[in-house]
Amino acid sequence: MTEKPTIKTLGSLRASGYTTKNIKDELRDNLKTKIRNKESVFEGIFGYENTVIPQLEHAILSRHNINLLGLRGQAKTRLARMMTSLLDEWIPFVAGSEINDDPFNPISRFAKELIETEGENTPIEWLHRDERFFEKLATPDVTVADLIGDVDPIKAANLKLSYADDRVIHFGMIPRANRCIFVINELPDLQARIQVSLFNILQEGDVQIRGFKVRMPLDIQFVFTANPEDYTNRGSIVTPLKDRIGSQILTHYPENINIAREITKYESSLDSRQKNGVYVPSLAKDLLEQIGFEARDSEYVDSKSGVSARMSITAFENLLSTAERRALLTGDEATSVRLSDFVGVIPAITGKVELVYEGEQEGAEAVAQLLIDNAIRTLFTSYFPKVEKLEKKSVDGPFSQITDWFLEDDGFLEITDESSDENYAKSLNRIDPLDKIIEKYQPDTQPEDILFLKEFILWGLAVNKKLNKERFRTGVFFS
Repeated sequence: MTEKPTIKTLGSLRASGYTTKNIKDELRDNLKTKIRNKESVFEGIFGYENTVIPQLEHAILSRHNINLLGLRGQAKTRLARMMTSLLDEWIPFVAGSEINDDPFNPISRFAKELIETEGENTPIEWLHRDERFFEKLATPDVTVADLIGDVDPIKAANLKLSYADDRVIHFGMIPRANRCIFVINELPDLQARIQVSLFNILQEGDVQIRGFKVRMPLDIQFVFTANPEDYTNRGSIVTPLKDRIGSQILTHYPENINIAREITKYESSLDSRQKNGVYVPSLAKDLLEQIGFEARDSEYVDSKSGVSARMSITAFENLLSTAERRALLTGDEATSVRLSDFVGVIPAITGKVELVYEGEQEGAEAVAQLLIDNAIRTLFTSYFPKVEKLEKKSVDGPFSQITDWFLEDDGFLEITDESSDENYAKSLNRIDPLDKIIEKYQPDTQPEDILFLKEFILWGLAVNKKLNKERFRTGVFFS
């Protein structure tokens, strides 16, 4: 942050040669500079490089108010907040103004009278761009007074003014956001009559309060966010308001696992000891993201509701915490994530997916486990041959040696949730055919990923009905 300018009066500001511009031109000019310099505007936003971000930049260059339309967890509010980086770092305003009056173009009665009285000695203050962001979550109880303003009887009494005097007005959030970015989240949740009150503000700049027609050409960059209208039963965006919003931009979920992994890595809040003390195999990261893709396609999950990217983020945090807790119990200094640790991500899934009727009948935990199984089934064929449902008894399939091992007298495997790394390795290494399968189909596997891959083979055979897998209170049992 550069130091706040030291100019204190209107005369000094004028002498400095400072010129003002409206917020849309400010955003436009700074974006043009960043594009020319090949600078990234929306740092930490992944998967939108060729879709959402170019459209958003087009809207800014066109000086449009913007509506970001998409399902939950698609970084709509994040994009809006990051637009502040396109504002000038400091702007001057008339000291004491409630609505950040431009010293060269005042719009409030207070600022006009002050400049008329003080002239070139009018005091000036400076506003940093971080303070030029206003956000309001649209809820059914939001009123016109909240957004635009109302007559304040206490102010009228203190100033000994009649209600006919416009100085008794208490400004709402929108006038106070003059020369700022103003975001209304979940716009369809705003009652239709409240949406109507925004018409003139968007188009003509009029603010009408309790019979006062206060002509105030507010200088605001509006950004709205909304879920698709067919998702919410609480309301929709009224057509005339939609008509006044310059650009509507559709957001979307990550298109592939690599992008999803980047988002999760960037957003996860992890303790440094977790990062250093818990190793996460690459396959485990892919599997975690695949759960989200399975949920979005699941017949048990409401597709209109969507599955937020926050599910993968919180699931990843839970996965590491599950492994960390196990290491604390067993006394292991460091550990690696196991597939059986994925039981720890179920609470992150159940809280993030909205089930349809059939899903409710199955139960949230059962659906979460089913999504994990489906993710394993989907990724299994990327690493190993497809498991055929019907095989001739006389012909050995690629996994016959493993299934034969389980047919022997001691053919079972138990992995407890709190077994030490040493015991976990001993249990899996008992099954010799697993090494042969990995050597044949995944010979380049990193040594630290071998145990996870071995367990993955067993889970893959279980979800494809070649092995029995039972979950008991303290672990998982294969037979």
